[in-house]
Amino acid sequence: MSESNHPHSGASNTGITDKIVLVGFMGTGKSTVSRLLAEQLGWRRIDSDEEIVRVTGKAIKDLFAEGGEAHFRSIETDTLRNILQSDAPAVVATGGGAVLREENRSAMLAHALVVALKADEAHIVERVSSDSSRPLLQGDTAANVRRLLEERRTAYDFAPLIIDTTGLTPEAVCKIIVEQRYQLHK
Repeated sequence: MSESNHPHSGASNTGITDKIVLVGFMGTGKSTVSRLLAEQLGWRRIDSDEEIVRVTGKAIKDLFAEGGEAHFRSIETDTLRNILQSDAPAVVATGGGAVLREENRSAMLAHALVVALKADEAHIVERVSSDSSRPLLQGDTAANVRRLLEERRTAYDFAPLIIDTTGLTPEAVCKIIVEQRYQLHK
């Protein structure tokens, strides 16, 4: 495959992409790591959920209430496509369910280095238990996390780089991503 056709090549002909997309279950550290990584690289940070709220003028839970999960996922796909087609280098933090559509996974792989962040169930529950803005966790948070983790057990496995954040600081996760970004393109 020539460099210009390589799915991770950026505009600079280095073979190294100018987009990094963080995927993973909620509470695995995507928001925190994306902020720190964007700062380290001097790139723009984009949170796809924040972008959806900005574009629609509505909270995520309101979009779910309006048209259900399928309605939200359609808006998410359009937003993600626009983010990935931007020319500016960026670190993108996606919502946990962005990987559920094949077209989203394909677009991410075509335009970015995709990094999946994982964590064990106990850490996820601890991290998300006080966040009432997550529509899929309403009710029994621990039971909902367990159910969704099982449903999405292999959903993030398409990523070329998978990092278990359970025992790592955000700084350590960023270091791994920066190091592996270069290793994946040698």
